[in-house]
Amino acid sequence: MEIGITTFVETTPDVETGHVASHAERIREVVEEIVLADKVGLDVFGVGEHHREDFACSSPAVLLAAAAARTSRIKLTSAVSVLSSDDPVRLYQQFATVDAISNGRAEIMAGRGSFIESFPLFGYDLQEYNELFDEKLELLLKINESEKVTWNGKHRPSIPNLGVYPRPEQGRLPIWIASGGTPQSAVRAGVLGLPLVLAIIGGSPLQFAPIVDMYKRAAEQAGHDVSKLKIASHSHGFVGETTAEAKDKFFAPTAQVMNVLGKERGWGPYTRDTFEAASSLEGAMYVGDAATVAEKIIFLRKNVGVERFMLHVPVGSMPHEDVMRAIELLGTEVAPIVRAEIEQWEKESAQ
Repeated sequence: MEIGITTFVETTPDVETGHVASHAERIREVVEEIVLADKVGLDVFGVGEHHREDFACSSPAVLLAAAAARTSRIKLTSAVSVLSSDDPVRLYQQFATVDAISNGRAEIMAGRGSFIESFPLFGYDLQEYNELFDEKLELLLKINESEKVTWNGKHRPSIPNLGVYPRPEQGRLPIWIASGGTPQSAVRAGVLGLPLVLAIIGGSPLQFAPIVDMYKRAAEQAGHDVSKLKIASHSHGFVGETTAEAKDKFFAPTAQVMNVLGKERGWGPYTRDTFEAASSLEGAMYVGDAATVAEKIIFLRKNVGVERFMLHVPVGSMPHEDVMRAIELLGTEVAPIVRAEIEQWEKESAQ
């Protein structure tokens, strides 16, 4: 069971002081967060790509490269790369470079993007949202399989048997399909034999169990060894010294961001009752003390089959020291509980 962190490198106003960190300040803080995550034994750290004022990182590969030089074991991934509006050749080259700096620890999570600001910025038509992703994913996978590439498509100039360099230290980059939980995304990942990462940020995680089953069936029908495929998730959350403290610190900044996004997307208001329901055992919010968060991760593993869990922290801007403490607690207290329990459970299941 792998445990890690994801971040969108938020630069929203602090709910207490109104201070807004500069993009540069927040990027430097996230590098420090990755260094700490590596130090406390977490397995993976993911950085999201955005192109708007309230999220500071438009180039995860650059940020991860800075952290790669200061870490030794943690896997470094995008969370996600908006492949539809990117160039697969450049994306691959950037993460192969991160792979070199990190000595083989780079990964890519490829997604279509729930945030769409990159499409007009780079001149892509949202009417071609799905077509762009399918075509560019095909090219990205072809580059990963072969040093020399011959390719023709609709949305990018052809490649006539040209090499793509550098090549990754680990031979091939792990490329994950990132999904909000649609059956189509799960089936696509299964047919291609790619690992699947689910954004479980609302409702009950149990609702994703049928999606995982669908993914595995599609993979098996396509002739892939299902036992070798990985399933991951990321969910909002925060680890505190006590559950009450964790909730009190996490609610206000989370509500602020969710209500801003809610106005953009037509959601209802995000309330304390919404937050408390999501923080229950079967909810999608992983907030509490170490024992509470560990219990929820174990519940997710046993009932949905997730083999990698990533805590998305923070959602809205929080004091850097609070985020660092949450990362420390996740690595030193939550992860050991989860790993021990899952190891014992798997031994008993195998008997």
